Amino acid sequence: MKMLEFVRDEKKDRVTVACADGTVSVHSKCAYCRHCSAIVTGKRMSPAPQKEALAAIRKGSGSDDSLMTAAMMFNTLVQGGTAIACDDDANAGFLGLY
Repeated sequence: MKMLEFVRDEKKDRVTVACADGTVSVHSKCAYCRHCSAIVTGKRMSPAPQKEALAAIRKGSGSDDSLMTAAMMFNTLVQGGTAIACDDDANAGFLGLY
């Protein structure tokens, strides 16, 4: 697992990382990538909320609303975070979560 450090652009209010696909937006790419496993905030790693919500839906215990809530939680974690924990060891790049 590798850590992809955030690059923040305060003027555009954008957070990017250096992915195998190049420089990508955390909010539009990492949030919906299968390789994103956690958000690093300080010394703590918070699991990707979308993966947990999707797993609950597949088990039949979640709802569509939980995916929207998970996306908002992801954005909140990114605001205070410093990096993404990415399990793309083969450098395959973006792989859709849904």
